[in-house]
Amino acid sequence: MAETVSMRDAYGEALVEIGRENPSVVVLDSDVSHSTKTVRFGREFPDRFFNFGIQEANMVDAAAGMATAGLTPFVHTFSFLAALRASEQIRTSIAYNYLNVKIVGAYGGLSDSYDGASHQSVFDLAVMRSMPGMTVLAASDEVETRAMVREIASRPGPVFLRLCRNAVPRIFDESHEFVVGRAHRLREGRDLTLAVTGILVSRTMEAAERLAAKGVECRVLQIGSLKPIDSEAIENAAGETGALVTVEEHSIIGGLGSAVAEVLGETIPVPLERVGLHDVFAESGDYSRLLDSYGMSVDDITAAAGRALERKGR
Repeated sequence: MAETVSMRDAYGEALVEIGRENPSVVVLDSDVSHSTKTVRFGREFPDRFFNFGIQEANMVDAAAGMATAGLTPFVHTFSFLAALRASEQIRTSIAYNYLNVKIVGAYGGLSDSYDGASHQSVFDLAVMRSMPGMTVLAASDEVETRAMVREIASRPGPVFLRLCRNAVPRIFDESHEFVVGRAHRLREGRDLTLAVTGILVSRTMEAAERLAAKGVECRVLQIGSLKPIDSEAIENAAGETGALVTVEEHSIIGGLGSAVAEVLGETIPVPLERVGLHDVFAESGDYSRLLDSYGMSVDDITAAAGRALERKGR
């Protein structure tokens, strides 16, 4: 079994590293710095760390003001709060003005698993994808988290980065290079493509192994950049494998499944099955069990692959 590593610890460390290199980086938090691990940045750079308390909207507006003064603000709260409580300020103050603010949504998906449906981020990616000018990223492991932080710190304009609370399996080695708008092919295959974002990569790879044992060779595309999305990789997958399955810890409405469907609808329409939450909120409980209960198990991925292959006419 792959080693599991804390994504949020890696994020906190990467933020400090960027802070040492770039004095324009400032960090804003909404009284969750021990959860987001921005507390580390605050200890090293107390004059560049601002805790706004539970006032997410005010925090976002302050970040917009800092950006107009030439700073590079990284804004932190739980992902559902960014997508809901602060969305009007993100829209009007940041996205509308295309300001250089990085919004980091912690505890994405169901990873805040014991705090109930109110804290689960099941449509945050949909909200942020619909925001004009917003770059939308979802990290798959701690290595990619570090790479994404480094990339977005030097990238102009607004960015939304979604992170998981829990330790997750390591997918990449230290040579991994993240580029906004580029997918990564983790496995070759010509029968079907499994496209995955976020922390479900290890489950997707396990599903591909099970399918290979049955004679079905799956291409696996890891998509860390949902907007802009790698349309070329998706179009090539459609043309070369003839069917796709998307896998995401998110509603099947508005996230990766919708993004891939948009590409296919404009290029090569092929059978598409979507694995994720089916227009529901989730309950509290063990994180792994929640993923299984709400349609994101390895069995769910292999079943979706079977449906896609059947529609393909295999």
